[in-house]
Amino acid sequence: MNWLSREHTLARADFNRWLVPPAALAVHLSIGMAYGFSVFWLPLSKTIGIDTPQDCPVELSLTDWLFTRECDWKISHLGWMYTLFFVFLGSSAALFGHWLEHAGPRKAGVIAACCWGGGFFISALGVAWHQLWLLWLGSGVIGGCGLGLGYISPVSTLIKWFPDRRGLATGMAIMGFGGGALIGAPLADLLMKYFANAHSVGVMETFLVLGTLYFSTMMAGALGYRVPPDGWKPAGWSPPQQTGQSGISLHHVHLDVAHKTPQFWLLWGVLCMNVSAGIGVLGMASPLLQEIFGGRLIGLDQPLALLDASQKQAVASIGAGFAGLLSLFNIAGRLGWASLSDALGRKTTFSVFFLAGILLYGAVPAVEQWGSVALFVMTFCVIVSLYGGGFATIPAYLADRFGTAYVGAIHGRLLTAWSAAGILGPVLVNYLREYQLGQGTAPAEAYHFTMYVLAGLLTAGLLCNLAVRPVAERFFMPETAGHSPLSTPEENEHAEAAAAESRAEGA
Repeated sequence: MNWLSREHTLARADFNRWLVPPAALAVHLSIGMAYGFSVFWLPLSKTIGIDTPQDCPVELSLTDWLFTRECDWKISHLGWMYTLFFVFLGSSAALFGHWLEHAGPRKAGVIAACCWGGGFFISALGVAWHQLWLLWLGSGVIGGCGLGLGYISPVSTLIKWFPDRRGLATGMAIMGFGGGALIGAPLADLLMKYFANAHSVGVMETFLVLGTLYFSTMMAGALGYRVPPDGWKPAGWSPPQQTGQSGISLHHVHLDVAHKTPQFWLLWGVLCMNVSAGIGVLGMASPLLQEIFGGRLIGLDQPLALLDASQKQAVASIGAGFAGLLSLFNIAGRLGWASLSDALGRKTTFSVFFLAGILLYGAVPAVEQWGSVALFVMTFCVIVSLYGGGFATIPAYLADRFGTAYVGAIHGRLLTAWSAAGILGPVLVNYLREYQLGQGTAPAEAYHFTMYVLAGLLTAGLLCNLAVRPVAERFFMPETAGHSPLSTPEENEHAEAAAAESRAEGA
């Protein structure tokens, strides 16, 4: 297994760094299918009934749901896979980030491929045996760990290869995560239709095909990883000078020290607020479009509730197309905004995210009253691009503040903000909407207060961003003989003592 180690992935002097982004993109496009897993919910809810769900007894306990083979699962229970994805993404990235920096991206990528692809295989077994706990374990827990390792390994690698274009580098990788569902969801739908018959909804077979496809693609990407030698820099490029408030550090902060700095927790707040607001919007955008404009989307001046079944289906199709358009802007925002941050600077770019977001979120109720479908769609497309841009820009922001030696591990710990946002955003949107409806508010107007609350979250994120300053020198790793950026503090102390002893002997 030595060929998987970091030492065996060191690039030759003539290696072309532009070969690394396609490898990173292969991994992120694969794990990005996590966003498209909702395509499986409806078929999985009919694995026994095939045409219609086989209802379970009302008194069935959660334990019974996990093991029952007599009736179909509820979509609400299947949806826990989605929650488990992102809980274990953040926790595994935080837990194994330090190990990744020492083991190297190739080993982490191979393990990620085994977890993500293997999760599909275990889930296929869960469908065959009709065991819900195997779906939760396979796709949710094991697959979620693959998400975490697969997410951070290419980001850390690309930042080291592109010190001159950190934003572009992270944008190239993370745009794949935003676009994975755009490819994977339609493919899964085609496969399920192909395999479906009188005895199967086609999910088990689809899981097996996708597991094989994603495992192979991620393995190819992981084996394509290379890391630059220590001290490498692009030809003709000189590191920028650290002056004033630029905050672009030429030194490194150790992983065990990073969380002790105020900058880490401020950036944690920046990511959490940006993602909370963004997830909230993504969850409401398509139904909000349908509830606000109703029949006007198909040329009829009638509210959604008065449309017949076929008309509602046509409106739903437009809503699905709107969701696809948002995915495109999510992808474009990840690459575009992250690349632009190389020119604007990371702090300025996030200020733009928050200021523009506050204005746009606050303007949604007014846009609704104006009744312009085009303006409504444009507003949400820009909002989602800001959400995607925040994901892609934050790794470069961390590299600017904490150096590149432990940026993958620090990024992994910061992703716990994503886990928190995955709970905060949807909970706020869902409960606030239910409260508004309970007060007698019309469905089309029930999101007004929610949009103002989300704008408030962005205001908190803006304040966190404005408070970010360069990291104090006392937090940097000492640069003395024998020190390696990837050494532990104990190893550095030993190296410093050895160097001092050697100097004494020489005297």
